[in-house]
Amino acid sequence: MSNDRRAELLGTAQALLEHLQLLLGGRICIPAQNAQNTTPAQRAEMDTSEVPQVPPRKDNRRRLQLDVSTLVPMASIFEQQGDFLAAQSLDELYQCIHTCTKCPLGTMRTNFVFGTGNPSADIVFIGEAPGADEDLKGEPFVGRAGQLLTKILAAINLERSDVYICNILKCRPPNNRTPQPSEIEQCKPYLYKQLSLIEPTFVVALGLTAAETLLGRKLKMSRVRGEWFDFYGARLIITYHPAALLRNPELKRDSWEDVQKLRRAYDEFLRSGVLPEPIGHVE
Repeated sequence: MSNDRRAELLGTAQALLEHLQLLLGGRICIPAQNAQNTTPAQRAEMDTSEVPQVPPRKDNRRRLQLDVSTLVPMASIFEQQGDFLAAQSLDELYQCIHTCTKCPLGTMRTNFVFGTGNPSADIVFIGEAPGADEDLKGEPFVGRAGQLLTKILAAINLERSDVYICNILKCRPPNNRTPQPSEIEQCKPYLYKQLSLIEPTFVVALGLTAAETLLGRKLKMSRVRGEWFDFYGARLIITYHPAALLRNPELKRDSWEDVQKLRRAYDEFLRSGVLPEPIGHVE
């Protein structure tokens, strides 16, 4: 192995350890005996072997299948919407909806926060609503919670450009309050149209509001966190919102378990095309 390759592996391993340290709130050490019996390059290879790079999408893989216009529970809402259902790309969808004022939030926003990332992503992360930083920039997850999400992604060898990131709502609620049901119902068709265009294989609900919106029922985080649900052919997993981790660092360990589970399932899907068995589905 060349010195350049060895240095590259060591740098990758160090970066991963730093990310894990930030997530878990403590120090991560290699046991002394194992460290003495392995070379630096071997330790680097062990540290990175379980988080392979994201390969190009294969068109024949199983993906979310969602015909937004046929969703019965939301048919009456769609009848009142504009031409966004005909959009053939995320750019077209944005042009159709970014001036929306169908609820009062549209008249109070600084920026419409659509979404960001890979428009053909295998994994979509969905939060609750934009905050103050997101409202100012017009991009989701750019404040402290967003910075933590970026670190979480890096810890499982993903970048923001590998995935797609968005929220249930496109506009910031006053004082970052929880979205109201009427606001969710106005924005939900936009989100579902986004998902139908992206066609992800995995959906990650960040927080209870996102989870309840996507699954269509009341939930208890303690019962559903880290579990798999069928979501129109894709697989949905629920974990804590990064903002909750900032408020309560003790939740970081559970969150880390959840994203590791996601990474393992994604790796298995890339190898074999097999998705994890769900315990429930959308209602």
